[in-house]
Amino acid sequence: MTTTKKIFGVALVCLSALLLGAPATAEVLATVNGTEITDADLKIAAEDLGSSVPQQLQGKARDAYLLDYLIDSELVAQKAEADKLDQDPDFAKRLAYYRGKVLAEALLGKVAKDAVTPEKLQQAYDAAAKEQKPQTEIHARHILVDSQAEAEAALKRIKAGEDFAKVAKEVSKDAAEDGGDLGWFTKDRMIPEFADAAFKLNAGDVSEPVKTQFGWHIIKVEGKRQTTFPPFDQVKGQVQTFVAQQAQAELIEQLHKDAKIVRTASAPVAPATPGAPTGAPTPAQTTPAPAAAPTPPDKK
Repeated sequence: MTTTKKIFGVALVCLSALLLGAPATAEVLATVNGTEITDADLKIAAEDLGSSVPQQLQGKARDAYLLDYLIDSELVAQKAEADKLDQDPDFAKRLAYYRGKVLAEALLGKVAKDAVTPEKLQQAYDAAAKEQKPQTEIHARHILVDSQAEAEAALKRIKAGEDFAKVAKEVSKDAAEDGGDLGWFTKDRMIPEFADAAFKLNAGDVSEPVKTQFGWHIIKVEGKRQTTFPPFDQVKGQVQTFVAQQAQAELIEQLHKDAKIVRTASAPVAPATPGAPTGAPTPAQTTPAPAAAPTPPDKK
């Protein structure tokens, strides 16, 4: 871990402790020239560093690593203060930035926590389930080759009684190792020529050669069914994320409405690009769909 990262890290840790306050029962784990480092500081450091802590460190080894980090950070911070770096105008600007960042995260975290109630989760799930209309999906295999002659030769072998998956493994250019298995998919997941041919077949049927931009296909439908909306427990995490981020987005939108924001002539403006998003990203722009029936990735 570089010295620069440690300096920024200790600034965040100290600022978080000032804003959130250490619990009255905080246990002192070490002192650095008289400055205490507590288990509350350790918790904040763990949240701040997150996945940057080596994954192989768990339990006490992880705690020891974090404590070493805090001790090093405190030593560096004390030296920086002795050198009067805290009096530098740049330090004040950075401290103000991180103060605002931590405050914003604290408020957004509270808003998210307050929003995720059983009632709101159920409402969001029910609304998503109502919007999702049942669709037909099929489980299919295919053989993909370069020419019509190759496709007709493969089809002849299958009609003669050879196993479709076996032929696919021997001649197909796509998903050959899986016997051409494409899994379950809805019609909109495939290119039109392939989808139109596949969805006309019944379970067990094999198509005539089908031409697409990728080559020539032979399709076998293994099964057909109607999509079902996943049960609440299966998508609860997605619903929680949706409800929380929706509440955060609504807060930010309301704050914008109530505020007087003036951009000066020197403020940067993103160049106009057709279809490109404008403005700063908000939680709403990164909110995943609350719940959706799983679909396979696009394949040829």
